[in-house]
Formats: sequence, structure tokens, C-alpha cells
Amino acid sequence: MREPAVPARRADAKFPLSPSELRRLGTRFWLMTGLAAVFTLARVSEAFLILRARSLGLESAFAPMVLVVMNLVYALSAYPAGALSDRLGRRGLFLAGIALLVAADLVLAFTPSLVGVALGLVLWGLHMGFTQGLLSALVADTAPADLRGTGFGALNLVIGLASLAAGLLSGALWDRIGPAATFAVGAVLAAAAFAGVAFAGRIFRPEPQT
Repeated sequence: MREPAVPARRADAKFPLSPSELRRLGTRFWLMTGLAAVFTLARVSEAFLILRARSLGLESAFAPMVLVVMNLVYALSAYPAGALSDRLGRRGLFLAGIALLVAADLVLAFTPSLVGVALGLVLWGLHMGFTQGLLSALVADTAPADLRGTGFGALNLVIGLASLAAGLLSGALWDRIGPAATFAVGAVLAAAAFAGVAFAGRIFRPEPQT
């Protein structure tokens, strides 16, 4: 293994998250980050998956199985989804992942039984497998090569803030209206993210020629 040649470049910025550095990330990066924020708002915390199962009669002793099922599906689907992304392109896989989230939210919102919760967990795990690796790949695709570290930091900062907002929104909906509202609003936000990705295809690499 040899280190790749490092091209001549400007001096490192003293503060990588300065306005000038953030502007250098470019429109494509910030468009992708905005879509990622909307997508994150659509995703409730995994704690709400447990609460949903408990609301439909799951005993407390079996509550950890909710996360086991979801993460098992996530782990099994992540590698095949990544391989498909390399072959078919980012955009189609990301759209499929968002569609899976919409389906999971709708199932979890309106299911009357634990069987429906199980289906929702499978769909939720699949959406994680289809989307989480793609977000990292999209940073590499859209940020300038010398600012990829800054890009990852900026994206994670935005996603963290969106996750906090999503938790507050989900909790308020759960307490004031009920579980169905929490997941139904998530489905609406996920559909908005789907529309954004569908109409903002220029942030993705061109689809491979067949």
C-alpha cells in the first residue's frame, strides 16, 4: 500500500465550519443536506417502535425483540443495498428506501395487531439498509475532495438537529393525539423527502449506462 499523491492545495482553514468554508461545499451538497434533514424529520426514534408494540399488547419482557428484529433486517439488507447502489445508481436506491419508510410508517400507524407491527419493523429495517450508507456516499459525491471531512461534520450536525426536532415532534403528537398521528405525520414527511429526491436528481451521480 502506498499513500496517494497529495496535490498542492490552499492552507488549511483555522475553523473548518466558517461561513467561507461552508459556502465552498456548494449548492449540490447543501441541497442533499436539506433533503437529508427532511428525511430525518420523517424518522421517529426507535424508542417509538417499542412504544407502538407495547401499545398493541407486547409484554415488557419481549420489548427488546423489537430492536433485534429491526436491526437484524437492517444488517442483512445493508450490504446488498450498497452493492445495488454501485450498479444501479444512488437515486433509485434512495427513492426505494424512502418509499419503504413511507410504507413502514403507514403500517405502524394503522395496524391493529402485533403482526402488523412485525411487518412494520421489517419495512423499517429495510429502509435503514437502503438509505444509511447512501447518505455517507452522497457526501463523498457532492462535497469537494478537500472538504469531505467538513462535509461529513456539517451533514451530521444538521441530521443531529433534525433528529432532535423529530423526537420533540413525535413525542408531542404521541401525547396529544396518539400513536397513529406520530407515524402518519412521519409518512407525510417521508413522502415530501421522496418528492424532493425525485425532482432533485442532479445531486446524484448519473445513472450508469446499460
